[in-house]
Amino acid sequence: MKRNGWTHFILGGALVLGAVMAHAQGPGGGHHGPFGGPMELMGFEGMRGGKLVTGAPFSATSTSTATQTLQDGTNINRTMQGAIYRDSQGRSRREVTFTGVGPLAATGGTHKMVAIFDPVAGMHYMLNPDKKVAYKTPMAAKAGTADKAQKFQQKMQARQQQEEASGALKVESLGTQMINGVNAEGTRTTHTIAAGTIGNDKPIQVVSERWYSPDLQTVVQSSRTDPRFGTTTLSLTNIQKTEPAAALFAVPADYAVEAGPAHGHHGAPGAAAPPPPPPAN
Repeated sequence: MKRNGWTHFILGGALVLGAVMAHAQGPGGGHHGPFGGPMELMGFEGMRGGKLVTGAPFSATSTSTATQTLQDGTNINRTMQGAIYRDSQGRSRREVTFTGVGPLAATGGTHKMVAIFDPVAGMHYMLNPDKKVAYKTPMAAKAGTADKAQKFQQKMQARQQQEEASGALKVESLGTQMINGVNAEGTRTTHTIAAGTIGNDKPIQVVSERWYSPDLQTVVQSSRTDPRFGTTTLSLTNIQKTEPAAALFAVPADYAVEAGPAHGHHGAPGAAAPPPPPPAN
């Protein structure tokens, strides 16, 4: 792969992983609101970065799927396999394997990407296992970040209340169930886009379900069905509530470390999630 092509791919992946990383950071990130999250196209809920979660280590296998049926009957299916780790200090590692997406579509190849979020050292790392290069980006603290995050959350809650009052939004509790070996609280959200809102001659219903584990403080299963874009799902399996190996949160000794893009907000607590990369054609 040419250097420019790789650069664009790694930066696009940084957007994916930066948003996804907040799955390990807490309930604030798990809530995508009635309007959907930017990463749901890839099968992951959109994250804005929640509070730092310590004292709740775990590891899990993640599987995300995106299915879409075009008007001519063509079915598009995308799957991403990965793993997620979080230690007692709140450090997290996210691994994703892409298959046949973007530059890989022509060759049918795969590519593994790794992101490490280390609030202890104040660093993000994007690892390229093929080239054994780690791209390092400092987590620069910004004044007023907590206040901005709180104001944004209040704004979203007010908007949700308005939607519920108008009947455009319905939120239902699904109770508590064992999901993949852990207790989880379920919520179903139905957002109705009224006829004429976006040129639609009939109402459109977007239905989202999420199962949140209070013990792990993360979403363990979610789905979103939107007639315009199809269905996306995320599931965490093989969940282990044990301390992951410390080496998982460090850059391997045989990697070269280079400066990453100056976007220190990716996955940082209280920061806004970046926009998603465009879907593959």
